[in-house]
Amino acid sequence: MIAQTPRLELYPDRIGENAKIVYDLCHAHGATVAAVAKVTCANPSVVHAMMRAGADMVADSRIQNLMSATALGLERPSMLLRIPTPSAAHDIVRYADITLNSSLGSLQVLSEAARMLGVTHEAVLMIDVGDLREGVWPDHAAKVAKAAAALPNLELVGVGANLACYGGVIPSVENMRLLVDVRNECRDASGLELPLISGGNSSSLPLLASGKMPAEINHFRIGETVILGSNVLDRSDWPGTRQDTVRLVAEIVELERKPSVPIGLRAQNAFGETVEFDDRGTRLRAICNIGRQDTSVDGILPQDPGIRVIGGSSDHLILDVEDATTPIHLGAEVAFTPNYGALLGLSTSPYVEKIIRRG
Repeated sequence: MIAQTPRLELYPDRIGENAKIVYDLCHAHGATVAAVAKVTCANPSVVHAMMRAGADMVADSRIQNLMSATALGLERPSMLLRIPTPSAAHDIVRYADITLNSSLGSLQVLSEAARMLGVTHEAVLMIDVGDLREGVWPDHAAKVAKAAAALPNLELVGVGANLACYGGVIPSVENMRLLVDVRNECRDASGLELPLISGGNSSSLPLLASGKMPAEINHFRIGETVILGSNVLDRSDWPGTRQDTVRLVAEIVELERKPSVPIGLRAQNAFGETVEFDDRGTRLRAICNIGRQDTSVDGILPQDPGIRVIGGSSDHLILDVEDATTPIHLGAEVAFTPNYGALLGLSTSPYVEKIIRRG
């Protein structure tokens, strides 16, 4: 059977190796780990690899992915990372054991949904410690926690923070200590134990590895470092991990020698951009069967060092293959390593075949 293109090749065994290294680091600190496979749309093979490596729960930002993960029979708690949508409260309570919340209003909606379904739902109160994405401002947190403690069918189990996503703020001893202090204030105000302190995502791993992470931080939500083997603060390789965990393969559908600068009067392109071009003379150019509808073309790196991505349209990827070191011809396959953003698009696109590779 001929493999289709474009295709995304996933290597769950290699991802599992990465997961074991990262999870062992977290467990040595006394923390539990939520495995985040959202960048692969919770691909079952990837989720299973993370579970076998020792993840304590499965987490995702999309309730649809959690529904799929729940169907795998993992027998581990599920956590919804995205702020709950009020209109989906019943599905959220049904398929997510724990949610991350940033307002009393969200907690009230979940409480009512849980009451109607006859279950108790667990919630984490997110605290904004500086990244300015989701979270209650620290000086409001105790008031929210006290009110949440009175809600029926809802158990506030801890606090959490998100960093290095929107504002790029790096996890530090100072902002992690602030999170611990806020938890203590919420504990005093509410009378709840609040045992869980979720100290962030993969961006928290460098602080953890340095030995400076406060001991009270006992939960992490880890995705990118496991799946791509990268330090998310600078995208360097995380020590001991593999980076050959995912691969994009596209196919050449046109191969022609052309000038490197368009000819004629130019306006904006199809995406409203005004593009500048480097004049490198006449070059051998290839067009592949993938485009910006499927991925971020700026986020894919050709595995052949002699190939360069020039740009892309909705459906086509344009390459300079003049200096390619691998055979280039019509119908030839070209392999790429995607970064996190590109992988997210590839996983989401229904036009990209997903293939599991073992070993």
